[in-house]
Amino acid sequence: MSSLDPRIRRAEPELWEIPLRSLEPLEHWQTYEVFVMRTRGSQAQHVGSLHAPDAEMALILAKEQFARRSQCVALWVVPTEAILWTNPEEEEIFLPATDKSYREPQGYLHTRERIERFKDRLKPLQSYD
Repeated sequence: MSSLDPRIRRAEPELWEIPLRSLEPLEHWQTYEVFVMRTRGSQAQHVGSLHAPDAEMALILAKEQFARRSQCVALWVVPTEAILWTNPEEEEIFLPATDKSYREPQGYLHTRERIERFKDRLKPLQSYD
């Protein structure tokens, strides 16, 4: 394959193909998730991910990448493998397991009536004393 421009000599196609090899576990950088707190008292927000050889370098890279141009009071860098999550398909695990209406104000609507009925049931038992 030759170029129409005489100043350019192109490589042969077989030289373009670079053989890919799998990386050993410690041959590549670890992935970190970055969380930024913009103001004191605010919540930390996930702003992105980055690759770094270690945690100290991840913090430096996160500062340069995510906190250089915007306000930041705190920066969290967490290894991606340390984060646990649930899938949206597993939403049923967040449904309440039992009726706990007694914990809510509307669960006490008829409490006075229940107490009175209970007292009425106890009256015959108290007369034996």
